Amino acid sequence: MKLSGKELKEFLDEKYELYNRPSFIGHDPISIPHKFNIKEDIEIAALFSATIAWGQRPTIIRNANRLMEYMDNEPYKFILHSQKRDWKRFEGFAHRTFQNIDVVYFIESLRNIYRNHGGIERVFAEKSKKDIKSGISHFRKIFLTINPNGRTAKHIANVERNASAKRINMFLRWMVRKDKRGVDFGIWKSISPSLLYCPLDLHSGRVARKLGLLDRKQDDWKAVDELTINLRMLDIKDPVKYDFALFGLGAFEKF
Repeated sequence: MKLSGKELKEFLDEKYELYNRPSFIGHDPISIPHKFNIKEDIEIAALFSATIAWGQRPTIIRNANRLMEYMDNEPYKFILHSQKRDWKRFEGFAHRTFQNIDVVYFIESLRNIYRNHGGIERVFAEKSKKDIKSGISHFRKIFLTINPNGRTAKHIANVERNASAKRINMFLRWMVRKDKRGVDFGIWKSISPSLLYCPLDLHSGRVARKLGLLDRKQDDWKAVDELTINLRMLDIKDPVKYDFALFGLGAFEKF
């Protein structure tokens, strides 16, 4: 599909307006953090939901809901105050390769982050003043402090090894972007939306290549960087808003 720069922007702006609306929430993993009002509850629910966001969306939502219910629907309180005996309730939980042992690691790691590092936002923001990639890498380092070589490491993307970090970039979009549409939260004020990278997966990558936004064949960090650079040419302040367009075109229109 060949479009001029102006035509492409108009087309993507139209699709952004179409898919960035509250009716989108109920059918997406972002519906889980939308159940909460406290900042820490929102970001914890969002991190778990984004982490298991691969596969069928109804299954993702169901399993993310289960995790919140196991945490008594007070994830921040549970992270800070639960005991090892409380973690037995996760036995038998599995979402693909994300299993009960990974849930427990997340609990222990997030407890360390909130108690000793000022929270998830501060960990990301500490190294993200100019480049979110550095913030993602720093978060991974802090998150894996407890056991850098444990099995849960595979669930935290390593951008230094060229991982696309789709789920982390999606989580960051949820936390950082803020508009009046009611989907993204925008509760993190210490990171500029202009610095975000577009989440990239098989479907959004296919759409981006058809639109001429992406030449690289692999869905890796180099592709994420290329795509985001091109989206910044369309909107320097809020390039990742076009994630709604790319996702909607791929998921709903089979573009």
